Amino acid sequence: MTNASPAETSAMASRVDTTQRIRTLLACGVAAGPVYIVVALIQILTRDGFDVTRHALSLLANGDLGWVQISNFVVTGLLTLAGAVGLRRALRTGRGRTWGPRLLGLYGASLIAAGLLVADPALGFPLGTPAGPPADITWHGVGHFIAGAVGFLALIAACFVFARRFATSGQRGWAAWSVATGVVFFAAFLGIAAGNVIPGINVAFGIAVMLAWAWISALCARSLLSAPAR
Repeated sequence: MTNASPAETSAMASRVDTTQRIRTLLACGVAAGPVYIVVALIQILTRDGFDVTRHALSLLANGDLGWVQISNFVVTGLLTLAGAVGLRRALRTGRGRTWGPRLLGLYGASLIAAGLLVADPALGFPLGTPAGPPADITWHGVGHFIAGAVGFLALIAACFVFARRFATSGQRGWAAWSVATGVVFFAAFLGIAAGNVIPGINVAFGIAVMLAWAWISALCARSLLSAPAR
């Protein structure tokens, strides 16, 4: 049995390093959903004056503890971006291998932008804020809305791109889950965009957000589990 040449050893080490990097990136994508949901739920339960039936999660970025939700947006956005890069490197063949990760990465970037562009206080939150919509819309409030809209549409599109990929490869369960996630999130997004006129829409949108995060984490976990350990 002959020993590997220095060139072969170097190439093998490079492949191992590349694989490990992909696995690390995918692990970041897996973590994004649980991090966002746990941090959001803690704030929902502990922030004075916050009513999940009336207030959008974006409003948590205001007040003395607003930095928590700002950090939640930015950190999970970075984790989602990392997961998207990992998916792009892991998916080497098949439909959607380019645009699926790109759209997911755009969603991650929108989360970062939404964190940096804070939504305007409204509807009595934080405590002391007048009831009703903000009297004056700030530039960062407009930016937050635009970032959210772009990100949500990118996520919805990513669901359908991956659904087509899974359907083409005969993975009907994953295809159905992807379509369902996209449809539910789109319906909830339309409800929010209508201006909170539908009773319970905030709760419905929160549930849709959790379902979307579950799909993102599962998508990255699927690729992580199929990637070689080394």
